[in-house]
Amino acid sequence: MELRYMGFEQSRNTRCYRFERVMKGEPSVRLTITADLALFLDHRIHIQEGPSLCADKLAADLADNRTGDHELTKDDLVAHLEARATAAALKSESRGRRPHRSTGTDV
Repeated sequence: MELRYMGFEQSRNTRCYRFERVMKGEPSVRLTITADLALFLDHRIHIQEGPSLCADKLAADLADNRTGDHELTKDDLVAHLEARATAAALKSESRGRRPHRSTGTDV
């Protein structure tokens, strides 16, 4: 399964992201997911991350066989921030464990 981002429409503070689900041998299916833009501001998430966050949410919904309306919620954004913080902590921790490489100037 592939999700293709097809753009968005905005009405006031809600953005409706459009996607197309493509599966080999099946007709494509149009899907939408809405997001309250105030949540992005509240959680200091860049609006440019909206399409990828929505694609991840749609993929999870489809994997769980959820049909109907799809919405990016506060819980989704909090989970995204927690995952980002965990990844940053692991990256930082792995930097601290690497042995120092000599530049050849130490004599």
